[in-house]
Amino acid sequence: MIPTPFLAGKIVAVMGLGKSGTATAAALRASGATVWAWDDNAAARETAIAAGVPIVDLHAADMAALALLVWSPGIAHTHPRPHPIADKARAAGIPLVCDVDLLARAKPDARFLAVTGTNGKSTTTTLLAHVLAGAGRGVAAGGNLGTAALAMPDLGAEGRYVLELSSYQLELVPSLRLAAGVLLNITPDHLGRHGGMDGYIAAKRILFDRLAKDGTAVIGVDDEPCAAMADELECRGLRVVRLSAARRLGSGVSAPDGVLLDNGIPVCNLKSIARLPGRHNWQNACAAYAMARADGASPEAIAAALSTYPGLAHRQELVAVIDGVAYVNDSKATNADAAEKALVCYDRIYWIIGGQMKEGGIASLAPLFPRIAHAFLIGEAGKPFAAALGRQVPHTTCGTLDVAVAKAHAMATADRAEGAVVLLSPACASWDQFKSFEHRGETFRQLVAALPGERRAA
Repeated sequence: MIPTPFLAGKIVAVMGLGKSGTATAAALRASGATVWAWDDNAAARETAIAAGVPIVDLHAADMAALALLVWSPGIAHTHPRPHPIADKARAAGIPLVCDVDLLARAKPDARFLAVTGTNGKSTTTTLLAHVLAGAGRGVAAGGNLGTAALAMPDLGAEGRYVLELSSYQLELVPSLRLAAGVLLNITPDHLGRHGGMDGYIAAKRILFDRLAKDGTAVIGVDDEPCAAMADELECRGLRVVRLSAARRLGSGVSAPDGVLLDNGIPVCNLKSIARLPGRHNWQNACAAYAMARADGASPEAIAAALSTYPGLAHRQELVAVIDGVAYVNDSKATNADAAEKALVCYDRIYWIIGGQMKEGGIASLAPLFPRIAHAFLIGEAGKPFAAALGRQVPHTTCGTLDVAVAKAHAMATADRAEGAVVLLSPACASWDQFKSFEHRGETFRQLVAALPGERRAA
């Protein structure tokens, strides 16, 4: 736990009592702050009360008494409409921050390295932490991924905190100062929350406003918004390192053919690393390499650490191989762009897809439809996805994940085709049937574990 002694004796409100909100309330109370915690969900309040968190209705509270308001990034405070508590706080001149901002205030001498982008954030965050640990740094990873900011260990002044930051969090971290920050990519996502594409790009752009004076901006330049941003930042005099998995860069870090190049010089062969399959993971590896180099790690140490990366749960996670069929959990693929990264890696796919549909559906995936042997549709998106697949892709509406896994298993086993893969890559949010994408992925694992057949090590 990270202490926040600078808030001792002050009243601090916490809005939203999920994992990060509950951890924040605990850290504040342990540091001597008076906590006013609230969540509009009654069940969340009851859980917090059981954990000893003081509950105060912020709708009725006197905001003028607060030092600040720690806001859950998942709760809208601007678009599509401001939450009334956010409006009330701002009217009283009370700043809204998230828990990452408190971490930055609590650890002013630590080194912070941040990762954002529409896709690839979690893999890059864990990969970077793995590389830094392999290079001998004391490191912890968290933020939007896994461990809440104030629940991370206190690493002291020499520690490195690797933070996955969503666009929501970036709007709420005015105190953060980064040794390096990477923006992997930008494709349409969360547009309603940011008032459109321009607002979403602007939210991601905040990352580079948080660089320290000698900080490094690392940017993937394989999409237009990021390429334009790299040019703009370089014109401002920032140190910019460009990344590309699509083309060779004479200046920057690239891997167009799976060989990681630093300013055109080969460093390591990414195609030999089983846990980093596909071009999207080559970009993630380039990002981790560039960030670790910005932190002073040697190319040799980074290459050695990349080769031992264990992979990340729910991101093209090989769960089992049964009767020659691979079962892959890519539950983290919550939009079409993320699902595309998995689809390009396999040639004969029994695709489990669906859930709560995101902007754009799956129309962009049509060029990959020839790879799909059969699709199994689940959740709210079943009907629109069936229409999108049409006659191009044989498909079965299954409704629920258990039915989909059983049908995919039966069909893929009967097929006996070399390289057959049952792939859960839903291209959808999970909330229609599951608590989270993790819950969905864990359920897939359990269902696969119960399947009959001869297994070999995954």
